[in-house]
Amino acid sequence: MTRHVLVLGGTSGIGAAIGARFANAGASVTVAGRDADRAPAEVADAAEVTDLDVRDGDALERLVDRLADLDVLVNAAGVIRRGDEFEPDVFRDVVEINLTAAMRASVRARPALARRGGCVINIASVLTYLGGPLVPAYTASKGGIAALTRSLAVAWAGDGIRVNAIAPGWIRTALTGALQADADRSAELMARTPMRRWGTPADVTGAALFLASTDAAFITGVTLPVDGGYLAT
Repeated sequence: MTRHVLVLGGTSGIGAAIGARFANAGASVTVAGRDADRAPAEVADAAEVTDLDVRDGDALERLVDRLADLDVLVNAAGVIRRGDEFEPDVFRDVVEINLTAAMRASVRARPALARRGGCVINIASVLTYLGGPLVPAYTASKGGIAALTRSLAVAWAGDGIRVNAIAPGWIRTALTGALQADADRSAELMARTPMRRWGTPADVTGAALFLASTDAAFITGVTLPVDGGYLAT
């Protein structure tokens, strides 16, 4: 049976890599996000790509409703506004994209996932566990993702829906571009990372496939770090 996967935030970064990995594994994949026309070839050639601003709740719900045979929902949409997140309007916008949209999509997808014995995979962060001094909204939203994951896992276990999250470490994406460009800060991060390198989006995709697989059939409510050992130090 073909599995049907929806990746929100799937037109760039970690979301795009996850979408491509599921497609290459034989799934029918829809990825949605901003600037769909600029999605990497790896996902554009393998999946259905649709433009979506997850802050548009009606459009988000219409997309989820269209996928009646949904098996896996990946909530990977995310933004960071380093240095600006102390402004209430910016804070609200970041939380809307990173957290509220994940809740809204998950709730809307619940009936389809229950019919298929499906699962939700949320993308958290190492900042789920740490304080980001320049990114209070991003940090709060990722802490919220872990809490939402636990709550939905408990609420929906009776429906046969598993809900887990992945907490990537320092991954080379546009989101971490400012840190990569700061030689001193990058060196500090790598010095604390036992594996002594930046991760890549591809490093995260295996965890997503595992959490969506029957090998994870008794795993729910978990946030799995994929961070090269950063949180262990």
